[in-house]
Amino acid sequence: MEGYGRFLALLASALLAGFVSVIFSLVWVFHYREGLSWDGSAREFNWHPVLVVTGFVFIQGIAIIVYRLPWTWKCSKLLMKFIHAGLNTIAMILAIVSMVAVFEYHNARNIPNMYSLHSWIGLAAVIFYSLQLFLGFAVFLLPFAPVPLRAAFMPIHVYLGLTIFATVIATALMGITEKLIFSLKNPAYSASPPEATLVNCLGLLLVIFGALILWMASRPHWKRPPEENAKLLQPIGETPEGTEAESTMTDGSNADKSDLRTNSEAARKQNLKLDEAGQRSTM
Repeated sequence: MEGYGRFLALLASALLAGFVSVIFSLVWVFHYREGLSWDGSAREFNWHPVLVVTGFVFIQGIAIIVYRLPWTWKCSKLLMKFIHAGLNTIAMILAIVSMVAVFEYHNARNIPNMYSLHSWIGLAAVIFYSLQLFLGFAVFLLPFAPVPLRAAFMPIHVYLGLTIFATVIATALMGITEKLIFSLKNPAYSASPPEATLVNCLGLLLVIFGALILWMASRPHWKRPPEENAKLLQPIGETPEGTEAESTMTDGSNADKSDLRTNSEAARKQNLKLDEAGQRSTM
C-alpha cells in the first residue's frame, strides 16, 4: 500500500477526533443540559445531538472508509459489503431515533416543527440516507442486479454517500449553533461561557473528522486493490487465468492454447473493468 504509514496516521487521527466528538457530546448533555431521558422534557431532546454525533457522523464515517483498511483486503468482498451495510444501518437507526426525540420534545412543549433551515436539511439528509441504504442493499447485496448495472451505479452510490456525509456534518454544525443561541441566555452565547467553548470545540472536531474521512476516501491509491476483487469475481470452481482449463487440453495445438489464454485474459480484464468502474471508497 502506497503511503501506508501516512494512512495509519490519518486513520488514527480520524478515530481520535470522532471518539472525542462523542465524548464531548456526552459531556455537553450531562454536565450542562441535565442528562438524558425519554419523558418529553429537554432531556429527551438531548438524545438528538448525542445520537447524531455518534451514529450519523462517527459510525457513518467509519462505514465510508471500511473498504480502505488494508488488513481487510484479504477478507471476502461479500463480508465487507455486509460490514459496510451493517454500519450504515446502525447509523440510520440512530439518526431516525434522534429525529423522533426532537419531534416528541417539540410536540410536548408545543414548539413548531420543521421551521428552521437546520430541520429542513436534516430531514432531507435522513430521507436520502435511507434511500441510499435501500438502493445499496438492492443493487449490491441482493443477487438480482447484473454486474453492468452495479458498475454503472457505483459512482453514483459513492458520490451520494460522500455528499450526504458532508451534508450531515454541515447540518450538525448548524444544529449545535442554533441550540446554543436558543439556550444560552445568562450569560449569552456572545459572552463565550464554558458551555459555548465546549460546543464550539465539538464543532471543530466534527469538521476535522469529516475532512480526514473525505480525504482518505478520495485517495485512489488507498482503495481496495483490484486484483483482490478480480479473484472474487471469478465463477466458483474456476482458477485464475484459465489455467485449469488449459491443463485439460492434452493434445491441443499451441495456437489453441494461445487463444484460450487470450480469451481468459480478456475475460479477466473485463471483470476488472466492471469492478473498478465505480469502486472508490465504499461499495
